[in-house]
Amino acid sequence: MFEGILIAGFGGQGVLSTGQLLAYAGMIEDKHVAWIPSYGPEMRGGTANCGITISTEPISSPVVSEPTVLIAMNRPSLEKFEPTVVPGGLILVNSSLIDIKTQRTDVRTVYVPANDMAEELGNGKVANNIILGALLELTGVVSNEGVLESLKKVLPPKHHNLIPLNGEALEKGRELARGQA
Repeated sequence: MFEGILIAGFGGQGVLSTGQLLAYAGMIEDKHVAWIPSYGPEMRGGTANCGITISTEPISSPVVSEPTVLIAMNRPSLEKFEPTVVPGGLILVNSSLIDIKTQRTDVRTVYVPANDMAEELGNGKVANNIILGALLELTGVVSNEGVLESLKKVLPPKHHNLIPLNGEALEKGRELARGQA
């Protein structure tokens, strides 16, 4: 099994932490992982993306130039990275912020109103985990339990009280994806 995942959006959308969650979950599950962040100089609002490779085999290159999965959290990210997804791949679109449809007919696209669903949970900052939950349901790349355990590493201890809310967000994303299957 090999997954090359590209997550892209604005800084502050949890793009890099979502990648970290996947990487830690992969390590917990004894998989080979690579995580490469890339971001602009801005602290919030600039561009951010990361490539995560999760495999049962050794990874020859950590660079994700042709992802099997793209998570696009904003429109500029979808427009920039949609062409790079391999045929037969998966694109998860944050339809709360992206008002266009994908142009590709050779990939599967799932629209997730992540920000709207996060607001319904009472905290807009968990939108990334809603879309992550959809990814877990659709691909099984890592387990839900592995991601929940990873939250303890990615979130600073002062925010561990938010782990249950993040777990709810993962489940909401999984439910949405089950409806799309």
